[in-house]
Amino acid sequence: MDARMFGLETPRVAALHHLLDVPDGDKAGGGATRTYVRDARAMAATPADVKELAGAYAFVVDMPGLSTGDIRVQVEDERVLVISGERRREEREDAKYLRMERRMGKFMRKFVLPDNADVDKVAAVCRDGVLTVTVEKLPPPEPKKPKTIEINVA
Repeated sequence: MDARMFGLETPRVAALHHLLDVPDGDKAGGGATRTYVRDARAMAATPADVKELAGAYAFVVDMPGLSTGDIRVQVEDERVLVISGERRREEREDAKYLRMERRMGKFMRKFVLPDNADVDKVAAVCRDGVLTVTVEKLPPPEPKKPKTIEINVA
């Protein structure tokens, strides 16, 4: 909807309209894409706790009311843990919403894993609306033993 229809053409409204009018495709006109804006909103609305344990890293995210089919846990690019999914609204014919305060829509968080994270040992458990993703640590490298070089007498 255009602000000019309501006689609201002011510099502030024009600037706001320009900011909210995000084009499709790859950075058309130098601005962000819709995908980028959608992902940024999804990430900002998904708080998480990250804990370092003795042998693993734990990522804890609240997921109330979601089933395991609504949540996706992936490792991308060898070192990026991605937790994503979608919370859908319940549709019922015999009820109408008077107020909707719970967040609906897509959610996502990305975490760059440290070098000592074992991306082959990732486990996810969802209990009582809390998702816990555990990434085990690689064992520390064994210290290198010094190499003894024999000295020849000439």
